[in-house]
Amino acid sequence: MRLFFLLATFGLTLGALGAANVTLTSGRTCGTVLTEEFISLAETNFASKLESDPEPQAKNSGNGTSGSVTLDVYWHVIAADKRYIPKSQVSRNIHAINKHYAKSGISFKLVSLEHTINRKWFNNVANTGNNTEQNEMKKQLRKGGPADINVYTVGFNSDEGDGSLGYATFPSTYTSDPQDDGVVILFSTVPGGFTMGYNEGKTLTHELGHWLGLYHTFQGGCEGSGDFVSDTPPESVPGTGCAYGRDTCPGGGKDPIHNFMDYSLDSCMNEFTPGQIKRIKQQIRLYRGIKL
Repeated sequence: MRLFFLLATFGLTLGALGAANVTLTSGRTCGTVLTEEFISLAETNFASKLESDPEPQAKNSGNGTSGSVTLDVYWHVIAADKRYIPKSQVSRNIHAINKHYAKSGISFKLVSLEHTINRKWFNNVANTGNNTEQNEMKKQLRKGGPADINVYTVGFNSDEGDGSLGYATFPSTYTSDPQDDGVVILFSTVPGGFTMGYNEGKTLTHELGHWLGLYHTFQGGCEGSGDFVSDTPPESVPGTGCAYGRDTCPGGGKDPIHNFMDYSLDSCMNEFTPGQIKRIKQQIRLYRGIKL
């Protein structure tokens, strides 16, 4: 879901020696648009499920965590040739997301790391509806069930995907299309990657937020229900850089530029709110069968 425009198109995998750093020419923009109809239907269904299956009484207040769970991660490295993302960087990204989600009670375990050489998938996978390469890739590679995370790292080098940082499916869509479920990210956003400003592994953190049921903090702008989380201040437009003190909506506080679900630089992102953690727990319990 986090998208940006690149200064240059590149075809080498991260493991290639001498790969040049890539600097972004603009802030992130989102290429996967959630329509008002989609959100309305999803939230109506969510409210109905909550009413018919209310959440159990929390054992404590604090950060909203009453238990813990470890989710299996199946990581699929897609490459154009035999130069792959090294396992050490995948492991660093798993370590990073465990740190970022520590207050949620959710941890992540890498149970599978597979490599696939497919230049078409590497270059052409994109979140543009009926994308042939994406459909083929997920059909052949996806593993596990609704509680298992499939991560695909690709290059987004085609006209369809060029500029993409990543995207993910939502919990509520699993039942209708389980094969599509998962997270797709740009290979050079893992820790130590060469996409400057976005190479601390937080693209995966952000996309997992969607997979766990969170919208962007700027969803809906200043009006309405926004991201459907009460403790994230309203925000009219995505954050860029690390704009300290920015306040784009009247009332509600300054923009949540440090939130993992905004579009700030990786170095600026460092938090989820208690309300977001509560929503995550509700979403994954009702749609993914994961209980905390």
